[in-house]
Amino acid sequence: MNARHRSIRILIADDHPVFRQGLRQVVEAEPVFKVSHEAGDGLTAFDLIRTGKPDICVLDIKMPGLSGLAVVRHMREERMPGEVIFLTMYHEEDLFNEAMALDVKGYVLKESAVIDILCSIHTVAAGHRYISPALSDLVFARSDSIQSLRREKPGLDRLTLAERRILKMVAEDRTSKEIAASLGLSVRTIENHRANIAARLNLQGTHSLLRFAFAHRSEL
Repeated sequence: MNARHRSIRILIADDHPVFRQGLRQVVEAEPVFKVSHEAGDGLTAFDLIRTGKPDICVLDIKMPGLSGLAVVRHMREERMPGEVIFLTMYHEEDLFNEAMALDVKGYVLKESAVIDILCSIHTVAAGHRYISPALSDLVFARSDSIQSLRREKPGLDRLTLAERRILKMVAEDRTSKEIAASLGLSVRTIENHRANIAARLNLQGTHSLLRFAFAHRSEL
């Protein structure tokens, strides 16, 4: 996205109309930003993302219908374009890690959204990640957790890009058949990859890879 050449089209989804309108006013005060879509629930947001293809989706992480997390999971499954900035009222490590595992580019506290939203959109539009400064402790905790897992399982650093992608999909509870369909590969190829991943990580037993992936979903 290049702000110098065209407007950045933004979807805002939040189930509180007054908050949504206030956010829209702040965003559209910036000439290069255009709020092209609004939604009050996750199902509507997902439909608008699918049909309208906004550049950046600003999603409340907890909405009726579909949560922001569920919306992004569906986006990933369908390989839909558009970067995501989550809005949240919660200072929770598990929720933050789950969002980061979905590779969202922004994570903004609602209490500071009016101050942070313009900076977050500019940052994400430039291809970088933005997290509200008040959440820096969660960033450091996540980094420490990832480094600890790497020390425990050095084989993670030897996985190929394809193996990393498959491991993340296993962590999403997707079957070999579903992974194969998503990647355009045969089920047998996916099963071979899963066996190779388990071997690299020194995991033994029928469901050991699945248990490992679930336990460390946010760190993969």
